[in-house]
Amino acid sequence: MSDRIIPLIMCGGAGTRLWPASREGRPKQFLRLFGPNSTFQETMLRVSDPELFERPIVITNAGYRFMVLEQLNEIGLEADVLLEPARRDSGPAIATGASFALMRDPDAVVLALAADHVVRDTNAFVDACRRARRVAAEGRIVTFGVLPERAATEYGYIRPGEAITGDVQAVEKFVEKPDAETAAGYVSDGYLWNSGNFMFRAKMLLDEYRGVDAESVAMLDEAVNSAGRDLGFVTLPLESFGKAKSISIDYAVMEKTKQAAVVPVSCGWSDVGSWHAVWELSGKDADGNVAQGVAVFEDSRNCNVSSDKALIALEGVEDLVVVATQDAILVSRQSDPNGLKRLVTKLRTVAPQVTEDHIKVHRPWGSYQSLDIGDRHQVKRIIVKAGGRLSLQKHHHRSEHWIVVRGTALVTVNELQKIVHENESIYIPIGATHRMENPGKIPLELIEVQTGSYLGEDDIIRIEDDYRRS
Repeated sequence: MSDRIIPLIMCGGAGTRLWPASREGRPKQFLRLFGPNSTFQETMLRVSDPELFERPIVITNAGYRFMVLEQLNEIGLEADVLLEPARRDSGPAIATGASFALMRDPDAVVLALAADHVVRDTNAFVDACRRARRVAAEGRIVTFGVLPERAATEYGYIRPGEAITGDVQAVEKFVEKPDAETAAGYVSDGYLWNSGNFMFRAKMLLDEYRGVDAESVAMLDEAVNSAGRDLGFVTLPLESFGKAKSISIDYAVMEKTKQAAVVPVSCGWSDVGSWHAVWELSGKDADGNVAQGVAVFEDSRNCNVSSDKALIALEGVEDLVVVATQDAILVSRQSDPNGLKRLVTKLRTVAPQVTEDHIKVHRPWGSYQSLDIGDRHQVKRIIVKAGGRLSLQKHHHRSEHWIVVRGTALVTVNELQKIVHENESIYIPIGATHRMENPGKIPLELIEVQTGSYLGEDDIIRIEDDYRRS
């Protein structure tokens, strides 16, 4: 058995609890909420010490695969990236990762982590991993129990039992999220927050899972054994993976196993489950206000403002959350984080688009953003990263006019190839086969003007594509 741990990073959640910044198309684990790195990147860096950790496994869905790859490249790390063909919650995700880890090492010890959590004290976290590894290697499934900083009602709790070794104890009981009075009692009685992060021998976890749902584990094993490879990603087949029961690892294994143990840790942990949590984790002014972007406060206290571009000015208010993106504004109370969940549920029926995608849409080659749209026209700002290129494609209902404002574009239109420089343009007629790429060393930025009877993104016929979307 290797002394090193295989990190398994779960990175497939939708993360709408931080709407409107976090949406289905680009959820919170990929956002830079607390500095230059996303929580996914910080999680990866936390387990990057080669003396303690093996090459990580990341499990995500196909829609996020290029965001995962781009953010790994930004921090200079690599991983085995597994693509779920359907969401099945944390139980199947962790079991799949464990099965994949067994293919690398039959005695693998796995550390399963959520990609969207914050840990402010990495040294304390790593020390807890070392303590947990010794117990996990002996056959325990170890959860990380966070020493409570307050009587939180947004977390589940763990009641520790008899001592195993050092400060590691058996788990006597898992309990659901309590009300305020019950939470205070839990803290007084020595309960720990349930972080939802685990360490285990891969074989042990799968044996325990198999004992309660052998059919699902068999399907997940089959999915791993028959997985394909595409552009470096590990693709899990829907035929087998999709037959696994959708369930959390808590319900599937942890609340049933007799082998659960807990290692207590105080590492500045948060699951960043609300804008109130973002406020708690952020630097504040003398009146308790937090600003990401440009904000002015007058006679206002304990407010949390996040804005993409617009200046936000607050006067005479307290305990507000104001989040402004380019297509949506949230005004909410700090004291009711559950209200946002109800709001997003309503938005999904009234205006589903604002819960799914941002105006700025990320693609593996770069991004595009709609600037103006009418009945027969649309204007977009397109950025193509150095070396990136769009698919070879055509449209049945629209023509396009591209104006380069920064960088250099290599454009293909039918049989013609042309270099287009800054302050130059090129016209793409309806039905023409075309492609744009960036042969330069800096990002290519251009304005695209579309005209036609239909301007939807589904009027794209891909003929060739570097990213296998055709």
